[in-house]
Amino acid sequence: MSLLRRLFAVRSVDSIVSELNAAPPLKRVLTARSLTAIGLGATIGTGIFILTGTVAANHAGPALTLALLIAAIGSALAAICYAEFASMIPVSGSAYTYSYATLGEAIAWFIGWNLSLEYMLSASAVAVGWSAYVVNLLGKIGIHLPDALINAPLGKTESGALGMTGAIVNLPAVLVVLALGYVCYVGVKESATLNNAMVFIKVGVIVVFILAGISYIDTANWHPYLPENTGKRGEFGWSGVFQGAAIIFFSYIGFDTASTTAREARNPQRDVPLGILGALGISAVLYVAMSAVLTGMVPYTSLDVAAPVAVALDAHPQLSWLGVLVELGAIVGMTSVILISLLGQPRIFLAMADDGLLPPSWKKVHPVHRTPHIATAVAVIVAAIIAGLLPLDVLGELISIGILLAFTCVCIGVLVLRRTKPDMPRPFRVPFAPVTCILGALVCISMMVFLPPDTWWRLLVWSVLGFSIYALYGYRHSRLRAEGK
Repeated sequence: MSLLRRLFAVRSVDSIVSELNAAPPLKRVLTARSLTAIGLGATIGTGIFILTGTVAANHAGPALTLALLIAAIGSALAAICYAEFASMIPVSGSAYTYSYATLGEAIAWFIGWNLSLEYMLSASAVAVGWSAYVVNLLGKIGIHLPDALINAPLGKTESGALGMTGAIVNLPAVLVVLALGYVCYVGVKESATLNNAMVFIKVGVIVVFILAGISYIDTANWHPYLPENTGKRGEFGWSGVFQGAAIIFFSYIGFDTASTTAREARNPQRDVPLGILGALGISAVLYVAMSAVLTGMVPYTSLDVAAPVAVALDAHPQLSWLGVLVELGAIVGMTSVILISLLGQPRIFLAMADDGLLPPSWKKVHPVHRTPHIATAVAVIVAAIIAGLLPLDVLGELISIGILLAFTCVCIGVLVLRRTKPDMPRPFRVPFAPVTCILGALVCISMMVFLPPDTWWRLLVWSVLGFSIYALYGYRHSRLRAEGK
C-alpha cells in the first residue's frame, strides 16, 4: 500500500459501530433534554457576555446582530450535518470520527488535533472571561486582587505579535478550570446535573435582561446600522461584519459537545440530533435578541470592555437592580461553558486513543466513576496552563479557526458517506443534502478567510506540532494500519 493510500485510508462505519458495542461502557444517563442543556451549557457564555461587545465596538457596530445571524446560519448548516452523522455513528469522537469514516486517517488526525485545540482553548478563553467578571464583582465588595495575579503574562502588541505584559498569571482562571475539571473527573451524571442548574439560571438572567432592557433602547444608537469601513479590512463595513461573524463563531460551538457525549446518551440515534439542533436554535434566538438590546441601550463604541453588559446597565441607573443579577448570571453562564468544554475534550482524546493515534492509557475508563479519567486530567491541566498565560482576544481567534475547519470537513463528509454508503440506515437525514452540505462548507470556509492573518500562522504552528506527533507516534501505532497488515 502506498504512503498516500495509507494516509487517507478510512475506517468502515460498521467496524466503528461494532467496536463501540464492545468498548468499556460509559454511563448511559443522558436524555434529549440533558443533551440540549449540555449544548446550551457549552454555548451561552463568553460569546454573549463578552465577545458581543468586542465585535460590536471593533468590527460590526449595531450590525453585530447580522454577524451573529451569519454565524448562526453557518452553524445551522453544519449542525444538520452533525445530526446525520451522530444518528449513524453515536460515538465520542465527534467530527474526528466522522472524518475518519469518510476522508481518511490523516484528515481525521488533523481534525481531531484541531478539535482538541478548540475545546481546550474554549475552556481557557471562557475562564479568562470568568476571571474578569469575578474580579469586577469582588472589587464592588471591597476585595481587590493584585493586577499581576489577575492578568495574562502574554498579550498582543500593536503589531499583532505576542509580547510580555508584566503580569505573572491569571490565577482565578487557572483555579476555576482545575475545580470544574475535578467535577468532570468524578462523573458525567454529576457534570450534567450541575450544568442543568446553571443553564436554567443563565437563560433566565438573559431573558430578564432582554425584557428589562427593551424599554431603554434608543434607536439612534442603531444608526448607522452598518458603520462605514475605516479603510482597513475587518474594521466595519461588510468586511467587518464577516470578520465579526468569524470571530464570534465559536460562540455557537456548544452543539458539537452534545455529539461527543453520544456514548453516554440513552437513545443516541434520536436524542443526539434533538440535542444538537435544540441547543443551536435556542442559543441563536437569545444571542440575536440580547445583542439588539445591548447595542440599542448604549453606543456600540462604548462596548469594547470585559463586561459590556455592565456598561449598558450602568448607563441606565433605573436598571441598577439588575446589575448584580446579570453579573452573577454571566459568571454562572461561563462556569457551565468551562464545565462542558472540559467534559467534551477528553472524549475526543478517548476516540483517538481507541484508534491507536494517542497513547492507550488515554482511553482508560475509571473503574468507579466510569469516565475517561486520564484523558480528562491531561485536558484539564493543559487548559489551566493556557488560561493562566494567554488573553481572551488571542484565544477567541484560535478557537474559531479550529472549529470552522472541523465543520467544513463534517459538511463534506456527509456527501462522501452518502456516495460510499448510500444504503446505510440514517435515522436523521440532512434535507436537500448536496445543497445544504456545500453551502455549509462554503460559509465556513468564507468565514475562515476573514480571520486575522496571525490566526493562520498560529494554526500552522499548531498543525506542524500535531503532524509531528502523528508522524512519530500516531502513524506507527494506528490500529487501522496494524489490522491491515
